[in-house]
Amino acid sequence: MIQRNPILDFISHAILILGVVVVFFPIYVTFIGSTQTAQQINASNPISLLPGTNMVESYRFALFGGKTEAGATVSPALPMMGISLASALIIAIGKIAISLLSAFAIVYFRFPFKNLVFWMIFVTLMLPVEVRIGPTYQVISDLKMLNTMSGLTIPLIASATATFLFRQFFMTVPDELVEAARMDGAGPMRFFKDVLLPLSKTSMAALFVIQFIYGWNQYLWPLLVTTDERMYPIVMGIKRLISGEAYIEWNVVMATAILAMLPPAIVVILMQKWFVKGLVDTEK
Repeated sequence: MIQRNPILDFISHAILILGVVVVFFPIYVTFIGSTQTAQQINASNPISLLPGTNMVESYRFALFGGKTEAGATVSPALPMMGISLASALIIAIGKIAISLLSAFAIVYFRFPFKNLVFWMIFVTLMLPVEVRIGPTYQVISDLKMLNTMSGLTIPLIASATATFLFRQFFMTVPDELVEAARMDGAGPMRFFKDVLLPLSKTSMAALFVIQFIYGWNQYLWPLLVTTDERMYPIVMGIKRLISGEAYIEWNVVMATAILAMLPPAIVVILMQKWFVKGLVDTEK
């Protein structure tokens, strides 16, 4: 039996509370800024920590755009959030689908140089998009995929990490289960669909959360392959709000930042149980 020490409990809780404050305080300041006017933000140094009365106006400009009183033109965030949502979903679902099939082939099929193929996939962990960005951009340009959803997503879909995780999980599936499915007349794809996929639900959920946030937060790759404003994701939209005008509407910038946080936060909250179970539960 583990005895609880009041002093250690106090210290651990104090550290946790301090960590929450450190993480939450910038978000709170951002939200407070989104409720004030740009004049109030620029006039106060430091920024006031009390809510303002301009919340509806700030979020209206952030979502739908328009011309502010200071003459600054604000691009609407709603279409950019749609682009970010579509690309994040395509990247997350595409990564999971390709990784499931590649791991299934590596574990359950016999073909020459199977281990070499796996290690070739695994080695690509050392070659993220940032490292191979030049040749990748050249390929996308040659295929006329600039300013398209396929150009935004396809180069980011392959995932050695997900392939490795699914491979390790498939290797824990008992051989007796494979033999039983074979004796019942199930072919490879039937076994994959009816046995492996249900067993992999929690792993898929955990990877979906990670890959969705990865796709939502992409900035460097969209910056290269998009020149049309209609294909800008929300992260690029925030950057343009800061650097595109001589006079920066900080309240709109902060409102847009809050809006950009919402979809990943909602995904994490809704899938928290599956996410944790997929990472730590050994009996998936």
